[in-house]
Amino acid sequence: MEQIRPSAELRNHYSDLSKLCRETRQPIHITVNGRNDTVLLSAAEYAQMKAELELLRMLAEAEEDAAAGRTAPAEDTFADIRARLNERKNG
Repeated sequence: MEQIRPSAELRNHYSDLSKLCRETRQPIHITVNGRNDTVLLSAAEYAQMKAELELLRMLAEAEEDAAAGRTAPAEDTFADIRARLNERKNG
């Protein structure tokens, strides 16, 4: 469950909050004057979130390509990939 903590706690107990983020893998909402201001995440969770977002973007682009008819047979696509890999390998 996500936690909400005041900014003073971040200032005074950063190492504890950092450890909590890493161990629980959950974000901590930091408030200023009672209002949500910042979200604290572990570096690992941030990297995972970025990777998932990039994958979702790629899937959305693929769906747009399919809907617009910009597709090719899988055999042609894999042949093109193999040819490009061979070019890199040989030259």
